[in-house]
Amino acid sequence: MSSQDIPEENLPAEQDHAHGAVKVADEENPFADPGLPPHEHRIQDIDERAAKRSERTVALLFTVSMLATIGFIASYVTVPDDKSIFVFPIGHLSAMNFALGLTLGVALFCIGAGAVHWARTLMSDVEIADERHPIEAPAEVREKVIADFKQGAKESAIGRRKLIRNTMLGAVALVPLSGVMLLRDLGPLPGTSLRHTAWSKGKLLVNMNTNEPLRPEDVAVGSLTFAKPEGLEEHDENFQTEIAKAALMIVRLQPENIKDKRELEWSHEGIVAYSKICTHVGCPISLYEQQTHHVLCPCHQSTFDLSDGARVIFGPAGHALPQLRIGVNDEGYLEALGDFEEPVGPAFWERG
Repeated sequence: MSSQDIPEENLPAEQDHAHGAVKVADEENPFADPGLPPHEHRIQDIDERAAKRSERTVALLFTVSMLATIGFIASYVTVPDDKSIFVFPIGHLSAMNFALGLTLGVALFCIGAGAVHWARTLMSDVEIADERHPIEAPAEVREKVIADFKQGAKESAIGRRKLIRNTMLGAVALVPLSGVMLLRDLGPLPGTSLRHTAWSKGKLLVNMNTNEPLRPEDVAVGSLTFAKPEGLEEHDENFQTEIAKAALMIVRLQPENIKDKRELEWSHEGIVAYSKICTHVGCPISLYEQQTHHVLCPCHQSTFDLSDGARVIFGPAGHALPQLRIGVNDEGYLEALGDFEEPVGPAFWERG
């Protein structure tokens, strides 16, 4: 149906926007202004049933967007990140990536398509000619802008088309949740996991090189040995995570050279066990100076005195290396008498 088929009295009142007005060229103005073409009314302008159909279409698109956003969140939570699917003709894809991309794409597309369909079928499409004006905005221009804005809001029918307005607000409100859900990829909160390691009472000290439990006689005075907890193997799935907290330095000092009282109590015949993880940024400490009993972090040269509670004597490290209390079991092997009493490694946001 076109506007030519509608009786003149059913057509909307035409505003004076110079539609179809053509200026004639003359000597003073040799270039004629062709003016604007005659305005063609849309079916929605003259048939409320057609307008209702467009309104329902827009509302449907916004509703689909909301459902797609919910699907995005559900996919992120429920689809395993290691699952793959075959999609013809692309091939094998990550099921999670495919689900997230598809649902987020549908959510954004439906918002855009709904907005475009709303503008093309229900908002006013009357062309308006406006004269150019200076860049500055005098009072009358500001008043005109405000009036035009109010007129545009009125013509958009956002107040009268409540179904469109409500579904649009719902779709726009839900879409940002997709971004919020992606923040989950920053990882779970550490909780108390940074305060505990794989060490516990009775765990044997195992030599990192030989993979054999250590006896006191295996540790010579002035030597540096690296140890790990019994039961922690390199092929374990969580090996890197656990060894990053549980790696141990074993050094044997003469008991009379140990200055710190607690360090002496927590040692066995001068054998002391300290965390290998630097308290600056977590680098592994591997340099030991036998004469001074100092250990040096190779990353930023933080230096710790193992004869005096592993306190910091140089560098950017903020606190001493944690000490592990050790002893000897009935079979003569070195064992831990518990976990570290303070978190190992650098300070972290949750640390008290």
